[in-house]
Amino acid sequence: MRDHGLMEDRQSVLRDAANRACAYLDSIEARSVAPSADAIARLGQLGGEMPLDGEDPSAVLALLDQAGSHATVVNAGGRYFGFVNGGTLPAALGANVLAAAWDQNAALRVMSPVAAALEDIALDWLRGVLNLPADCAGAFVTGATMANFSCLAAARHCLLARAGWDVEADGLFGAPPITVIVGEEAHASMKKALALVGFGRNRVAVVPADAQGRMIASALPRVSGPTIICIQAGNVNSGAFDPALEICNRKEDAWVHVDGAFGLWAAAAPARAHLTAGLGNADSWATDAHKWLNVPYDSGLAFVRDDNALRIAMSLTDAAYLIPGDAREPMHYTPESSRRARSIEVWAALRSLGRNGLAELVERTCRHATRFAEKLTAAGFPVLNEVAINQVLVSFGPRTPQVIRRIQDEGTCWCGGTVWHGQPAMRISVSSWRTTEQDVDRSVDAIVRMARVS
Repeated sequence: MRDHGLMEDRQSVLRDAANRACAYLDSIEARSVAPSADAIARLGQLGGEMPLDGEDPSAVLALLDQAGSHATVVNAGGRYFGFVNGGTLPAALGANVLAAAWDQNAALRVMSPVAAALEDIALDWLRGVLNLPADCAGAFVTGATMANFSCLAAARHCLLARAGWDVEADGLFGAPPITVIVGEEAHASMKKALALVGFGRNRVAVVPADAQGRMIASALPRVSGPTIICIQAGNVNSGAFDPALEICNRKEDAWVHVDGAFGLWAAAAPARAHLTAGLGNADSWATDAHKWLNVPYDSGLAFVRDDNALRIAMSLTDAAYLIPGDAREPMHYTPESSRRARSIEVWAALRSLGRNGLAELVERTCRHATRFAEKLTAAGFPVLNEVAINQVLVSFGPRTPQVIRRIQDEGTCWCGGTVWHGQPAMRISVSSWRTTEQDVDRSVDAIVRMARVS
């Protein structure tokens, strides 16, 4: 460990890293949101043969900064509108740095009392702001795919246990069948989770959606036997919400799961909370903190009404050295055992924002989306969705893919593409705490300019 003065260099390396991080964040407003081709080419400096003897930590950090920082996509700025990627709040960024220094394994309470305590606190606060049952189980996972997976595994356990089948012991071979119902606009991560948990992507009943991508509740098939109904809070294109209240009223004995990767956070803003009506009547919920809460990647959340169902589905057995305590043990609620302490950053974000700050963050980004829609409409370009939250779909006709490429190359902002009802569209997602009205106006000007290039 004393080679290259590792112990002696620790403080200077950390100070150097902090200075470089601050310089990076200070520079991003003046640079292109997407990296240049030259910057990407310089990533080759990071490769080659692995060093035989190793290099000085300060030199490693300098190379990483010099070759890597300019090749980033500037998620941390105010003009990135792709893939529902939030930025990182200052408190969450600082907590991330401190958490890295702490190097905690959040598997068991005895491994990290602080991580376990912050999980307890953050989950309690999250249940409140998301309007979920006060006694539902919660878990910190990597993202919405694993959150959906965890919830579906809990549903699988519960439904098969009711039918007298121990799926954790005996698997799915010979198990009573479970009917899975999804909406026509179900997200790809939901379909992936269905495959991972053993239900399959294709062995599902698909309910048609309306023009905004909302599941048509009246088209739900009659529920009979073990059934899971997967609904959506926040369509990834339009932002629309499935009619949860109506669906939950018709669910009978079915398990209703909510994929609320970003839309579930609308519950935190009084002016948008009506969109989430009925979601609290579901049985499980998946969301991401790295989207609208603006904490670092990766940070997903799974909530399940039946604590016992999630715990049994996820519990690790037959490891005599992993001795649980009397209190909640985090690893008994997640697919992973060893994992980083995501609760530290989530706690810091919630503490720094407070209920009012979180509500204002959600509402402010929704207002920015409305501003985008109004200005693009005024410029003569049709907006294809009802802008209910932070998602905007705009069309430039057959030239839409070219306009998207131009705006990405031009660098003022970054917007992605999608296909909506068979036609290409630019997709604008406003998720970052750093986005201002000036960012919106500057981005609209660039988009309109690129769209009008002959």
